[in-house]
Order: sequence, then structure tokens, then C-alpha cells
Amino acid sequence: MKVIKNYLYNVIYQVLLLLVPLITVPYISRVLGPDLVGINSYTNSWMTFFMLFGQMGIALYGNREVAYHRENKEDRSRIFWGIEVLQAITISAALIAYLVAVFLFSSTFKRYFLLQSLWIIGAGIDVSWYFMGMEDFQKTVLRNMIVKLISVALIFTLVKGHNDLGKYIVLLGASSLIGNLSLWPYLRKEVSWVPIRSWHPFKHFYPAFLLFVPTITTQIYLVVNRLMLGKMSTQNQLGQFENTDKIVKVVLAVVTASGQVMLPHIANKFSNGDVKGIRQSLYNSFDFITALAVPMMFGLMAIAKPLAPWFLGQAFAPAGELMMIEAPVILFIAWSNVTGTQYLMPVNRTNEYTISVTSGAVVNIVCNLFLIAAWGAKGAALATDISELVVTSVQLYFIRTTISRRKLFGPTWKYILCGFIMFIVVYRLALTIHMSIPNLCVEVFAGFIIYTLGLIILKAPIIQQAKSLLTSGFNKIK
Repeated sequence: MKVIKNYLYNVIYQVLLLLVPLITVPYISRVLGPDLVGINSYTNSWMTFFMLFGQMGIALYGNREVAYHRENKEDRSRIFWGIEVLQAITISAALIAYLVAVFLFSSTFKRYFLLQSLWIIGAGIDVSWYFMGMEDFQKTVLRNMIVKLISVALIFTLVKGHNDLGKYIVLLGASSLIGNLSLWPYLRKEVSWVPIRSWHPFKHFYPAFLLFVPTITTQIYLVVNRLMLGKMSTQNQLGQFENTDKIVKVVLAVVTASGQVMLPHIANKFSNGDVKGIRQSLYNSFDFITALAVPMMFGLMAIAKPLAPWFLGQAFAPAGELMMIEAPVILFIAWSNVTGTQYLMPVNRTNEYTISVTSGAVVNIVCNLFLIAAWGAKGAALATDISELVVTSVQLYFIRTTISRRKLFGPTWKYILCGFIMFIVVYRLALTIHMSIPNLCVEVFAGFIIYTLGLIILKAPIIQQAKSLLTSGFNKIK
């Protein structure tokens, strides 16, 4: 039950990270327009590269190391201080390099580049990895929720026209900074002071660096598409892709939230030598995440065309088709989240994980070169699908001797069939009725009923999992 509770908290947390831009997307899309949305995406993408170099895989490494030493407060305190000092050093170096690059090479968007630096500063004081390693997601969620809601109110209050792009960037960056800072008071009861000479921050450099390669290459899909679109196509096309990607990523956050929950959970089992428990957790997680990802993928595809102009504004009508093209990444990333983040990473098979995401990054760049030139934003969306499929395929190849792929994918056809039937019905319904909040609720409810009934008829494993959880929860209440 603890894993389920943490999953729900992490769903809230991951969605919350994307909630501020998503809630404000309909308003910002109309106030700023596709061109300024594209400028924000372009400057933020370059900043993200520097921030990733500063973070250097520390979040994943810190999460795993805290999980390994969870039971010993002195050990985890020593690990915390060492990793946090290393993070401060690497982020400071990244910030200096970013500012130098901005002043030397930027001319057109220098002001916006400088404002984006708030994100890098915020990354330097981010300690959410510690609480995730402790499997304590509640504190992170509640504190960030307050900060994000305040930032949403300020965006609607202060961002009024084309001249307010700078304000928008500052509000987003400041909310990240303040949200990360707000977690520090909770450390007083979690971490004790240990002598500075015992911190040894640089001993964490190499193992964290090993996780840096998969971290930076994973972000290729988030950043390179935007950079290449900005160079090879128009700011309007970039703006269309940016808002499409935001909506897809919010849906994806609900699906992949189990990754950060299961990573410390599996890592703790690995440190205790529970191999059988790890495999069973993986099978259950794969079935759960497939059952969740399939209807979200088909559901988004079904409502995409009427949703885009209604939610984003008529200028973003082309984003509907982009959503349909990019939606399959929800399923591909869901699968690689299980095989990579929930298995290869916590059991310390980092090299194989690195190879898989590096393969995807290379494929992403190559596909972008041809597909963006031919189809613009549509090509970037298709390149994302192909590259994520490659990542999943490579990871499945690596686990072939330790995990039964037949057992993983055995029930998948049931979820795909039910999802496809749901897609046909909801797609026709979405084209028939006018898009509005009540009608959207009707479409979602209809899709849920059709999908759930299909799973019950086909006796999908997720139904038995749900019954077991409800039974155990009811017995605890009694």
C-alpha cells in the first residue's frame, strides 16, 4: 500500500511540475501567440542543456544512494551532504558557463536567455532526490503545490500582452527556485550534521557521472527537437510543437510517475538481495503501466483534433494532428520506464541503460535531419516516436535473459484491443459533438466505461490486481 500511496503522490508531483505551463497554456497561447511561445521554448531549451550538465545525473544517483542507506541515519546524512556539495559545485560551474555563452554568443534574445538562468540556480538547491530516496513524496508534493498555485495566480495577474514574455519566464523560473528552497526546512529532522571531513563530495563524482550520459541523452527528446525545429523551420512551427509536447507530457507524467516511486523501492530490495521480489514487482508494474498507458494514448488521439483549437486557440489548430502523431510515445516511454528506470537503473545495470538511451538519441537526431526538413513539426513528432521505440526495443533485448518478455507482453493484446475499440467510439463522438468542458467529460467517461468493460470481459490481469488491492485495503480498514 505504501508504494501505491507514493505513486499517487508522485503522480500529483509530476503533473504539478507541468501544471503551471499547462493551466496557463490557453491564456498564454492567446496573449503571446505562437512566435513568442516559440522564443520561450528556444531559449529554455538552450538553458536546459547547461542545467543538465550541472545536474550531471546527481538526482538519479542521490535517489538510489539514499534508498541503499535508508535505515542508517548517519550514513545517509554523510551521503546527503557529500552529494549536495557536489551538486552545488557542478551547478555553479554550469551557471558560469551559461552566462559566458549568453554574453559571448547571444544577441537577439539575450534578455530572455538571462532570465532563464533562474532555472539553473533553482537546480542547485534541489533536494527532492533525498525525499524520493526515502520514499517520502508527501512533503515534496504539498510544498510545491502551494508555490505552483501562487505562480499561476501571478501569471494571470501580471502577464497581459506581447511585452510580458519576460515576466512569464521569470514567474516560471522563480516558482521552481522557491519550490526547491521550500523543501530545506524538512531536512532538520531527516539529516544530522556530520563532520565536513567525512563528506567527500568528489567520491560521488564518478558514479554520478555514469548516470549523466543516460540523463543527458534522455533529455535529447525534450530539447533537440526544439533546437532543430528552431533552426530548420519557423518559430510558429516550434510554438505548435511546444504546446503539443506539453499536453502529451502531462498525460505521460501520470503514466511514468511509478518510475521514481519504484526506483528506490527496487533499489532497497536489491541492496537486501531480494531478486525474486524484484522480478515480481517488475511484472506487476509492467502490467499496471500498460493498462494505464494504452487508454491514455488512444484517448488523447481520439480527442486531439477538436481539443487543440478549443484549448489552445484557433492559431494552434495544427497542434491537433501533431498530438495524434506524438501520442504513441506515451506507450513507448511507459514501457521503457519499467524496463529502464524501474529495473536496469536500481539493479546497477547502468551501462546497458546508457546504451539504450544513447541509441535513441542518435536515432532521434538522424530522423530529425530528414523528417523536419520534409514535414516540419510533424516530422519532429514522428522522430520522437521512432527514437522512443528504439530505446524500448534495446532495453527489452538487454533484459531477455533475466526477465521473461513473454510474461511481460502476454496480456498486452487485451489492453490494445480494448483501447482501439475505445478510440473508434470516442473519436466519432468527438467529431460529432461540440467541444466543451461538459462534453469533454462525457467523452472521457464514455472511454473509461468502454475500456473497463472490455478488460472485464477479456479478464485482463489488471482487474485481478485491482480486486486484490481493494480486498487488502478493506481488510486493513476492518
